[in-house]
Amino acid sequence: MSGVDLLCIGEPMLEFNQSAKDDQGRPLYLEGHGGDTSNAAIAAARAGAKSGYITAIGQDAPGQSFMDLWAREGVDTATVLRKPDAPTAVYFVKHGPQGHEFTFYRSNSAAARFTPEDVPAEAIRAAKVLHVSGISQAISTSACDACFRAIEVAKEAGVKVSYDTNLRRALWPLPRARAIMHAAIASADIALPSLDDATFLTGLEDPDAIADFYLKLSPLVLLKLGKDGSMVATREGRTRIPGRKVKAVDATGAGDTFAGNFLARILAGDSAEDAALYANAAAALATTGYGAVAPMPRPDAVRALLAEG
Repeated sequence: MSGVDLLCIGEPMLEFNQSAKDDQGRPLYLEGHGGDTSNAAIAAARAGAKSGYITAIGQDAPGQSFMDLWAREGVDTATVLRKPDAPTAVYFVKHGPQGHEFTFYRSNSAAARFTPEDVPAEAIRAAKVLHVSGISQAISTSACDACFRAIEVAKEAGVKVSYDTNLRRALWPLPRARAIMHAAIASADIALPSLDDATFLTGLEDPDAIADFYLKLSPLVLLKLGKDGSMVATREGRTRIPGRKVKAVDATGAGDTFAGNFLARILAGDSAEDAALYANAAAALATTGYGAVAPMPRPDAVRALLAEG
C-alpha cells in the first residue's frame, strides 16, 4: 500500500434508495452503495486525492460489490478485511416530508466486529490524514475502540485526524454519543460537525456558539449548514461560505461528499476557506441525483458550478 494520502475508517453499507413508485404506488428502489466514510473516500478520490479505506466486509455479494466499486473509483483496498463469518451491512432510504429516512440492517456486520487488533497501524503511519466518523464508532464497542486506536496511531505518527460527527441517534444513547464524539474530536485536527448534529450534541443552536464550543476541542472547525453552506472557524477567525442553489432531490451522502472534497483540496494545498468553497459546491451537486455515490460530482462539474459565481 503506497502513496495513499487519505485513509478513511468505518462501515460500508449496500444501499437501496427509494427513487419512485410504480403504477400501484409501491416504492421502487435503486441499488447503490453507502456508508459515510466509504462515501468520503470515494468523493476524495473523484476529487483527485489518493484515498484508501479501512474496514471489514463479508465474503458475500454485497462485499464483492464494494470491492468492485472501490476498484472502479480508485480507492485503495489494501486495508479492507474480508470476513467469511459475518455479513456486509445493508440499508434502505425513503423520502418523506421530513427529508430522507433510513432503515439499517447492520447488526453483527463484519465492520461491527472490527477490533483494535485489526487496525493497520503501518498504513495509518504512512498516510497524511485519517478520517473517522461518529458512525464508525457507534456501530459497536469494538469498532469504537478500534477508531480510538487508529486515532492514537495517527497522532503518534504526526498524521492529521479528521472527524465527522454524523450522529445517528438510533445507534446509541445521546449521552454516550456526546462523550465519545467529543473525546475523539479533542484529538482531531479537523472537526466536521453539522448544525443538526451539533444542536443535539452541545445543546446550542447558534452557529457561532457551536463553533466556539468545538474550537475548544479542535483547532479547525468546518460547521456544515446544509443548504445554507458552511462555516470555517479557527481560533483566529471564521468565514461563512454561502450555499449553492441547485435542484435538489436527495441529500443522502451530501455531507460525506463535502468531507471528502474538503480533505482532498486540503491535501492538494488549498486554504481551509478555498477547500470549503469547493466542497460546498460539490456537496450541492451531490443532492441533484439519487443515492450516496452516483451523484457525487467530478472536478469539471464542480469548477463549472463555481464559475457561475
